Amino acid sequence: MAPTISKQDVAHVARLARLALSEEELELYTTQLASVLGHARDIEALDIADVPPTAHPFPLSNVLREDEPRPCLDRDEVLAAAPEVESARFRIPRILSEAP
Repeated sequence: MAPTISKQDVAHVARLARLALSEEELELYTTQLASVLGHARDIEALDIADVPPTAHPFPLSNVLREDEPRPCLDRDEVLAAAPEVESARFRIPRILSEAP
């Protein structure tokens, strides 16, 4: 596959990105970038006028369980495990020294 982008183009982009590339890296990246641009050209050539836009290629369904009420934890038991409690609630440190 003949490169569709020159080494000078790759060197220019590398300079803009402030990347120092060796001659071997320039060769490698020129070939790789030409391959990527070739794939982009192939995709661009596809006729997708009749293809509806999608958010996902496969149909998805909700795989979560049903929301069913269950007994909650005992408040006194939970507060007993807390490091600090105030007025039957968790006491936490102030955030960013905010006044209460």
